[in-house]
Amino acid sequence: MQITLDSPPGAPQPLGPYSQVARMELPGGGVLLQLSGQIAEGADLATQSRRVLEAIDALLKAHGATLGDVVNIRSYLTDISRLSEYGAVRKEFFPGTPPTSTTVEVSRLFRPEALIEVEVLAAIGA
Repeated sequence: MQITLDSPPGAPQPLGPYSQVARMELPGGGVLLQLSGQIAEGADLATQSRRVLEAIDALLKAHGATLGDVVNIRSYLTDISRLSEYGAVRKEFFPGTPPTSTTVEVSRLFRPEALIEVEVLAAIGA
């Protein structure tokens, strides 16, 4: 298996010393994409959620994938009681059969103003 780490041009750049995407070339032609957790600026959870999912979409597109290729999504919220706000936005981006999911509440994130962080695993080709 060949693994490539990168932060593709034209996609959101990392806020620290890490790669945005781990691209794993599988035997037989399939590809797994593991994205780093994404946060975004915004005054409220809905705005941050939308921007995070837009950033994820851009990172996937830079590797020839789409949100439809996402097989797992992990979400970290600073206030789990606001899950329905995030869920409403997420449904806009994943209108069909949703990917597998884990959502947890955390005390804080990388940036103090961040209300949500999301990371995904996508599978393309075979």
